[in-house]
Amino acid sequence: MKKNIHPTFYSNAKIICACGNNFTIGSTIKEIHIEICSKCHPFYTGKQKLIDTARRVDRFKARLAKKETINKKTKNIKIKKQSISDTVSLPINRQSDENKKVAKIKPEKKIKKIEKK
Repeated sequence: MKKNIHPTFYSNAKIICACGNNFTIGSTIKEIHIEICSKCHPFYTGKQKLIDTARRVDRFKARLAKKETINKKTKNIKIKKQSISDTVSLPINRQSDENKKVAKIKPEKKIKKIEKK
């Protein structure tokens, strides 16, 4: 390594948070002031709040609620259709599928005659 080009390293540099928490680390700066640390960060303290400037969370919740109401309506419609089909009775004179025989007409194939030489 070259001499006199590296900054001085402080093995006991102080970190001072806005909440008042202090701790020491190794750094090239003697004293560092920060706004948030692990003692006051919302994720680590469990006091996390959503900052929704574009109303994205509200729009997502609205879409989710709309989807749930649609699912409930379709389930109710399916239940009604099943109950209606259960109550409808078939006519007595109806023929079974075995008795109905439909003649299938096959299209005629054109056959080319090959002449032998």
